[in-house]
Amino acid sequence: MPLRVTDLAGFELLLSVAQLGSIGAAARAHGISQPAASARIRQLEAQIGVALVDRSPRGSRLTDSGALVADWARPVVEAATDLEAGIAALRARRDEHLRVAASLTVAEYLLPRWLAALRRVDPGTAVALTSGNSGEVAAQVLAREVDLGFVEGPDLPAGLDAETVAVDELRLVVAPGHPWARRRRPMRPDELAATPLISRERGSGTRRALEVALAPAELAEPLLELSSTTAIKSAVMEGIGPAVLGAHTVAAEVTAGTLVAVDVGGLDLHRELRLVWRAGSRLRGPAADLAAIAVRGA
Repeated sequence: MPLRVTDLAGFELLLSVAQLGSIGAAARAHGISQPAASARIRQLEAQIGVALVDRSPRGSRLTDSGALVADWARPVVEAATDLEAGIAALRARRDEHLRVAASLTVAEYLLPRWLAALRRVDPGTAVALTSGNSGEVAAQVLAREVDLGFVEGPDLPAGLDAETVAVDELRLVVAPGHPWARRRRPMRPDELAATPLISRERGSGTRRALEVALAPAELAEPLLELSSTTAIKSAVMEGIGPAVLGAHTVAAEVTAGTLVAVDVGGLDLHRELRLVWRAGSRLRGPAADLAAIAVRGA
């Protein structure tokens, strides 16, 4: 942009002088002092190279050159005002609609409480939520399909920043009638690895966390693959077989006695649940508010 027309605030002030008849009145309309307004007009005159305003004790009026410059500047200032209004509308639309993707564990057992807290902070925000396995969530964040995501797997693809929001523990669970329900000694890692389990699909954070915990041993082929935690719990309770699920997801059933937790020895089954967003970007508005709520564990 040419240097002589970069000071749009100066041109806007010039238009106010033309409309209101004095630099003092124009200064009040712009919320600045009269000396500051006079200095801005002098700066604009020096930048353009012609006198724009005749000053007198009776007020100020535009010179012929000033009137001509004002006529040329008016549509430019109006266009800049329209541009600013459009940008503000886009920001408001972004702030009012928050797109979130979450792994099933987070979506079912943690996110509802966080969203309730967000509604108290940002009552006008509409949240669009999608759920899937951790790999799918990471892909949505990278593709800019959502503003932020929550994952439970140990692996993060390049291009994401992350922050831990909770720590969960994987639990081996069986039906009350399963032989392991009466087991007195902890399950050995090699026994667990060799046992076909009712499992989530590949890409699931829970499945991947168990694979990492048992490495270098490889998991046996699943007894049954199901796409939801609820379906897996139902299959276990029916006596089809054992499963490894997050402690958050089975706490109520273990307390009620409809599932039995089996100890596993010699294995660290803790995992981090993490908030993820695009690397190098900064969370703003409701996205930042939800992130803060999740990190606090509200």
